Amino acid sequence: MAERRMFAKTIIDSDAFIDMPVTARLLYYDLSMRADDDGFVNSPKKIMRMIGASQDDMAMLIMKKFIIPFDNGIVVIKHWRIHNYIRKDMYHETKYKEQKELLALDENNAYTLNYDDAVTNPLQVRDEVVTSPSTQDRLGKDRLGKDRLGNTRAGDPVEEYTDNPDLQDAIRDFIKMRKTMKKPMTDRAIGLMLNKLQNLSDSEDGQIEILNQSIEHNWQSVYPLDEKKPQTSEAPVQAHPEWDYAELQRRAEERGLQR
Repeated sequence: MAERRMFAKTIIDSDAFIDMPVTARLLYYDLSMRADDDGFVNSPKKIMRMIGASQDDMAMLIMKKFIIPFDNGIVVIKHWRIHNYIRKDMYHETKYKEQKELLALDENNAYTLNYDDAVTNPLQVRDEVVTSPSTQDRLGKDRLGKDRLGNTRAGDPVEEYTDNPDLQDAIRDFIKMRKTMKKPMTDRAIGLMLNKLQNLSDSEDGQIEILNQSIEHNWQSVYPLDEKKPQTSEAPVQAHPEWDYAELQRRAEERGLQR
């Protein structure tokens, strides 16, 4: 495995990258430095502990699509083939061939998940021939102008989170509500909220209902759908009839988010 790694400025100078917190950017650099020759990292949690990164930093990289996670804990650097060109005689293929088979290369030479043949350009084992006796790692000058993130608007966490227009509208309405409450959300706050939303429901319809619930009640975050049933004559007696414990818990949670 190579000892040196390179970074394309088309990626690390993009608004999508720079808008992330410094801790998330440092985690990206450390993951990239310790990746194998195909961009795979088998111990991301160990690296997080080494540099003091948080789970929020990892969630931000995933949400912004700078890394692709797998179920077994391995991650891959999405723009690895844009960052690094490794000479064929120095290249060692990754051990994680099963995960590699799930990847394809898009038109920008970036990794993308190849589920259900959704991507038509399958990833092939590199067959480039390097004729110049250069350094071990090389990013060709003729490639610098060709490495782009694409024509889609970079840095929009809503568009990166979902393609569903109804869910996008619900997310934007929630963000707009926060703004009218004079509590606008940063990109980091939006990323944390979306991560929480995904944990609350795997269904896009469910996520829309959760967002609508928060908008209806002017809540600053998202919470599980209210599943309270109409009370019967044998409804349990509350510890104190004037206290709404769910609301108290919600307010305490929001105060924690504001710190």
